[in-house]
Amino acid sequence: MLPDPLHPAIVHFPVVLSVLIPLVAVGALWAIRLGARPTRAWGVTTGVAAALALSAWAAVQTGEQQEERVEDVVAESRVEQHAEAGETLLFTSAGLLAVIALGLMPGRTGRISRLVGAAGTLVVVAVAYRVGSSGGDLVYKYNAGAVYATPSGTGAAGGEAGESKKGGAGAEKRETGGAGEKSVTGEKKEEGEKGER
Repeated sequence: MLPDPLHPAIVHFPVVLSVLIPLVAVGALWAIRLGARPTRAWGVTTGVAAALALSAWAAVQTGEQQEERVEDVVAESRVEQHAEAGETLLFTSAGLLAVIALGLMPGRTGRISRLVGAAGTLVVVAVAYRVGSSGGDLVYKYNAGAVYATPSGTGAAGGEAGESKKGGAGAEKRETGGAGEKSVTGEKKEEGEKGER
């Protein structure tokens, strides 16, 4: 059974692979220097680069499916910023895969491609950081995950959840002060209502 939404589960793959690929590339270069066959040692790097590009594509696709829903709670500009960063990671990882694949060639072309590919992995790390940072802000700073939260009960709490989805006072607070401020405001409203009863 697949998680719903799928995007939060998928996005961790390109981020982890982006951090892992520089280590794999350096390890492969070291192994080649020690006498390993370039096609064998660099083949592992090529496989990781292919997995990175594929997972980045999957992350972009699943993100596009959730974009409209998240924009009910978070400003469109913030969602667009994250989406653009994700697409940049996709294109960067696809380009890196092409360069790394050239590293499987024999001779000078292969050597140069391996060195350029290893250096290019650092660019991918920087791009992946930008994607992860903007995605983390959406979830933890702007409370994008609230779109998927199910109200635990009925009454005031359920009403507030509905209000924030439609852009009520809770959504306004979330945009200016983050999730923490919204929940404090919600608790104060709930305490006030209990006092009136």
